[in-house]
Amino acid sequence: MSIINLLKRKLSVSQKLKIKSFFAYFLKNDLNKLASIFGSDKYGWHFYTEHYMTHFEKFKNKPVKILEIGVGGYENPKEGGNSLRMWKAFFAKGTVFAIDIYDKSIHNENRIKIFQGSQADREFLEKVTLETGELDIIIDDGSHLNEHIIETFKILFPKLKDGGIYVIEDIQTSYWDNMGGDSKDLKNQKTAMNFLKSLTDCLNYSEFLIPNYEPSYYDKKIISIHFYHNLVFIYKGNNDEKNIFIENGKLHL
Repeated sequence: MSIINLLKRKLSVSQKLKIKSFFAYFLKNDLNKLASIFGSDKYGWHFYTEHYMTHFEKFKNKPVKILEIGVGGYENPKEGGNSLRMWKAFFAKGTVFAIDIYDKSIHNENRIKIFQGSQADREFLEKVTLETGELDIIIDDGSHLNEHIIETFKILFPKLKDGGIYVIEDIQTSYWDNMGGDSKDLKNQKTAMNFLKSLTDCLNYSEFLIPNYEPSYYDKKIISIHFYHNLVFIYKGNNDEKNIFIENGKLHL
């Protein structure tokens, strides 16, 4: 009997979850299949899991700490948690933390812990990260409001470990008026996409011909940015590569 037929039977929620977890153990290296088993929209509805497998490979068998913003299911406390269980299965030694504006504590289980609060509330996020400690992976799948995406990144990127990855999903809202986006002015600095575009210059700050330039935190800590359709990965580390022809903002050739 296939897993689909098993899950169609009149089973309790906990029984269905046990069946999913059983099959997930044997498919733990394939995020596409894990997303399908647990019902995460990161595969099928979106096409994120292929990129996740590429970028998260180095963390696969490590005791990573992941924070995902957004649990799913909106105000229904019983709905959601699909992606959290997917991550738990994929990172067999990892701990999955999450935040949501609604109470999703019913989904807490071994290696999954959920906090209730707003992703734009600095005090709340400070308390969360004080409890979690430095994080290896942060995934913003929250409100998708441009203002929230930018503010959350400013608060949480410094909480990421060196060598960690910050991910923003559903960046298409940068072009949607009702989410604070803009399709007409593609240089509008209030959109998340343009905020992220501005960070690409941080990668090359050592090339700036500006005497006595003081590098920003992002200049020093962003080492790469990867853009995909509706998805962005920002890598953190020490951006300390120098240009031997530039000294103190002056070009010597």
